Amino acid sequence: MVRIANRIKAARSKIVEDFYSYDAAVELLKELPPAKFVESVEAHIALSIDPKYSDQQLRTTVVLPKGTGKTIRIAVLANDEQQAIAKDAGADVVGSDALIDEISQGNLDFDLLVATPELMPKIAKLGRVLGPKGLMPSPKAGTVSTNLAQTLDEFKKGKLEYRADKSGIVHLNFGKMDFSKSDLVENLKAIYSSIEQNKPTGVKGRYFKTFYICTTMSPSIRIDLSSFD
Repeated sequence: MVRIANRIKAARSKIVEDFYSYDAAVELLKELPPAKFVESVEAHIALSIDPKYSDQQLRTTVVLPKGTGKTIRIAVLANDEQQAIAKDAGADVVGSDALIDEISQGNLDFDLLVATPELMPKIAKLGRVLGPKGLMPSPKAGTVSTNLAQTLDEFKKGKLEYRADKSGIVHLNFGKMDFSKSDLVENLKAIYSSIEQNKPTGVKGRYFKTFYICTTMSPSIRIDLSSFD
C-alpha cells in the first residue's frame, strides 16, 4: 500500500474546487505546505492537437517577463568578430571550430547553445551529440541568430523554448516558489498568450483542453480557461 506523506494530504485538503481562476490558482499554490527546498512552479497544458501531423505541431519560444529563477550557461558558436559581441553580451562559452571539436567529444559545459547561420553547416555533424540533449540550435527555438546581443539578452532574462509532446501536452517551468504571486501570475499569462498566439494552422475547433499548475512536489490545480479571457 502506497503511503501518502502528511504534507501531500494537507495540500490536497486545500484544493476543494474543480476549477480556479488563474489568479486564485496561483494564490492557492503559494498557500500549500512547502517542501524542504525551493520548488519550481510548473504548467501542464493539454491541447487538442496531434503532433504527428505537420500542421498540428507546436514548437516556439516565450519570454517570461519575470524570468525563470534559473541561471543558465550559454555557449555561442560564431566567427571571430561575432564571438567578441557574444562575450560582451554575457555568453559563458564562445568558439567556432575548436568548440565544435569539444562538443563532438561530448564536452557539454552549457545549458543552451546558440549559433550564427554561417556556422550551421559545420554543426550538422553534431546532431547525434546535441539532439538527444535538446541542444541542437534551431530557428524555431530562437537559437540560430544573426543578432547575438539581443538573443543572449532574451535568454538571460527568461526566454524559453517549449513544444508539445507526442500526446499534445506542453510542460513548462515558469518560476520558483520564492517568486511573488504577481510575478508568477505575469509569467503564467505570458505562457497562455504565447500558446494561444501560436495555434497550429491544422487545429480545428477547441484548442485548449486542460490547464494545470503545480509545484515540483505538490498536487496539481486545474485552471478555469475562461479566466484568461
